[in-house]
Amino acid sequence: MLAEPRSFCAGVRRAIDIVEVALERFGAPIYVRKQIVHNEHVVSDLEARGVRFVDSADMVPPGEVCVLSAHGVSPEVRQGAEERGLTVIDATCPLVAKVHQESRRFAEDGRTILLVGHAEHEEVEGTFGEAPERTLVVSTVEDVHALDLPRDAPVAFLTQTTLALDETEEIIEAMRERFDDLLGPGSDDICYASQNRQNAVKAIAARTDLVLVVGSENSSNSVRMVEVARTAGAAAHLVPGPEHFQESWLVGVESVGVSAGASAPEVLVDGLLRRLADLGYGRVEVERTATENVVFQLPALLKGTG
Repeated sequence: MLAEPRSFCAGVRRAIDIVEVALERFGAPIYVRKQIVHNEHVVSDLEARGVRFVDSADMVPPGEVCVLSAHGVSPEVRQGAEERGLTVIDATCPLVAKVHQESRRFAEDGRTILLVGHAEHEEVEGTFGEAPERTLVVSTVEDVHALDLPRDAPVAFLTQTTLALDETEEIIEAMRERFDDLLGPGSDDICYASQNRQNAVKAIAARTDLVLVVGSENSSNSVRMVEVARTAGAAAHLVPGPEHFQESWLVGVESVGVSAGASAPEVLVDGLLRRLADLGYGRVEVERTATENVVFQLPALLKGTG
């Protein structure tokens, strides 16, 4: 049972396109701060073509091209890169950029921002950096209850875009019960692609014994998909690549569901399907729960190239 939609979302496709077009225009090496997207296969492929991934823009030689990853960065990182004379190309997903904009707006209004997410995730680090003196990161309902803020404090909430929708709603509901003056974004921060992939995983989990999600271990949206499948009642595993699949998972399994996180390329899904076919699971049925036709434009610096 193959979930649809799956694999690359518009933001990931745009980020990879940005790096590839930058390679064509400027030539190797191209430097990228952090992983352009959270997938080892994508990173290795780009490295082989002359892309150098660095942990900090400070590691990029002055005057070189520096691409900022899809997860977004703080204003401090952006300013530091520009001060060093780097040619900065921003591959931040437009949906993440929307959250940054909301953070600035709430901070200007004097509100304390409750950012729902995982503090160690790059996206949260970038959003936090928009208003660090006014932002508190919360990950659980318990974190909300433990906040040292009065009930009438003017607060606002934002969320990491790749979280599980059900879990996030519980945390937001706890905020509504905890605070009298709570504002949220005009529309959900959790991106359409994360929601669509979670919905598709729920659908296949209801019809299969085992769900396999292709994605890297540091891919938040892929990890959430595994959790969603397990919550829906299916056994589920994260599969970084076909070589990580374990035949023992198939013991007693009649039907298998397959999907992939938004940063996982389709070629890895194809490889996993071939392995399953070799083991007797060769008939594939597609479960389509949504159709995606979103396309994000390249930055102005790269338009008209590639």
